[in-house]
Amino acid sequence: MVQAVMLGFKECAPFFPKSHTEVTGTPVRTELVRLDRLDARRKLGLQEDVPTLLVMGGSQGASGINQALIKSLPFLQGLRLQVIHLSGARDERLVSDNYRRENISAYIAAFHHRMEEAYSAADVVVARAGAASLAEFAAFSLPGILIPFPYATNDHQTRNAEIYARVEAAILLKESEVSGELLARKIRELIQDPERLQQMAVNCSRLAPKDAAGRVATTMEKYTTHEARL
Repeated sequence: MVQAVMLGFKECAPFFPKSHTEVTGTPVRTELVRLDRLDARRKLGLQEDVPTLLVMGGSQGASGINQALIKSLPFLQGLRLQVIHLSGARDERLVSDNYRRENISAYIAAFHHRMEEAYSAADVVVARAGAASLAEFAAFSLPGILIPFPYATNDHQTRNAEIYARVEAAILLKESEVSGELLARKIRELIQDPERLQQMAVNCSRLAPKDAAGRVATTMEKYTTHEARL
């Protein structure tokens, strides 16, 4: 029914075998502009010189990720780390209580309106693998541990995460296989290996298309003009 399908990743093209496809990338909100990392940490009440982990599950939070992080906290003892944990409203108190009990420094909120602060402050993210979130991670060169939502239609979040894992921009973990100990081990491996983390950040940035919004607009104009001529 359509003249063209615009894709976030070229790897999506085989899912549209009968359609013309164009890789535009996924546009990122214009307000998401990278800030100075130390300034961003200060705005969140965090220490400037401590490695920072961002934990998020999308706009509504993700109980699966929250539970995995809670279980990982005892295994993170002794690691020089601070956390930004956006829990969603339902789990905010539970998450806060567990960080307090384990005495791990964290900024905890149900959600955060200025995500550019959270993205800029973080060294690594633990998150789902929705297309919009992944586009934002790439825009901020933010490598991560991706735990796809297991009930997404056609398991598309796993397909998304595989693209990032394949180029070593992220580590892919299945929610059904994640234990607190495993997640903590992966977090430790990244935080304690700054060179690897930096290379992952570079790899992640390469997945950010240049001017995705402009590409989308150009594609729309091209096909609108063609339709008008017909």
